[in-house]
Amino acid sequence: MAPTYHPTLAAGRWYELTLAEQLGNVGSEYERSLRAKSTGDQTRFEHAFARMLELLDLTISDSRWKNHRLKELTRLREVLCDELWNEKQEYVQPNDLREYFLYFGILARNQRDHKMANSVTEK
Repeated sequence: MAPTYHPTLAAGRWYELTLAEQLGNVGSEYERSLRAKSTGDQTRFEHAFARMLELLDLTISDSRWKNHRLKELTRLREVLCDELWNEKQEYVQPNDLREYFLYFGILARNQRDHKMANSVTEK
């Protein structure tokens, strides 16, 4: 059995995050995977890749996304695995996925800032 890299998230905290927060975190691990792969650090790459898949699998298992989003999430998993493990990539370039994840990170940050601003004005 593979190790659990994010035990507190796997225990339920992950399901409290928005989709933007979840995919922003997946994107962080994607960036770590790319960086490790580009430097030839196989151990760091494998760990970052495993963490990325763990977070993405938690997102896929989130019951809130068992709708039209599920197909996109499972396709994303397929594309990520293809890009990072196959010698000849079939689908996209790294910059395409970097942008995809960047927008989720920006959205998550904006949502958090908006939520914090609202809580300050309510006090």
